[in-house]
Amino acid sequence: MATRFLPSSLFSLSKPQVPLAALSRILFAGCHGRLLAVIDLAAKKCVPCNSKDLQAMSEENATAFLLKVAGWNLVNENGTLKLNRSWKVKSFTKGLELFQLVGNVAETEGHHPDLHLVGWNNITVEIWTHAVGGLTENDFILAAKINGLNLHHLLRKKAAA
Repeated sequence: MATRFLPSSLFSLSKPQVPLAALSRILFAGCHGRLLAVIDLAAKKCVPCNSKDLQAMSEENATAFLLKVAGWNLVNENGTLKLNRSWKVKSFTKGLELFQLVGNVAETEGHHPDLHLVGWNNITVEIWTHAVGGLTENDFILAAKINGLNLHHLLRKKAAA
């Protein structure tokens, strides 16, 4: 069994460099053996899409990453893999507010989704990397960051069953 050493700067008591939850994921990474299980996608940053190393991922890899972004669906549209998620908002203006929140995250990441407002309250966000014609880790990073937004005040309450 290999011993893992972490930089002492991670353990500074006066100024924490890594949140405790992230540190626990790092410490227990060896138990899972998969990097995907360790790294919180929302904590990552999108890489520029003009990178020569950026390639579309396989459907198998996309399915594995999909487990990290609750609520998102994997769609194969004419051979192009995409992520999408839909919401019902309280009103047309709440839909525009949701677009603004998603747009702010997208602009910060330099990775822009397709935004759809259908009818007055049906929102769909579609994410894929146009430059490679499919999905990359960037798409899952953006989906994770969107999942981290507080959207509850914009969404319709589900009808009682």
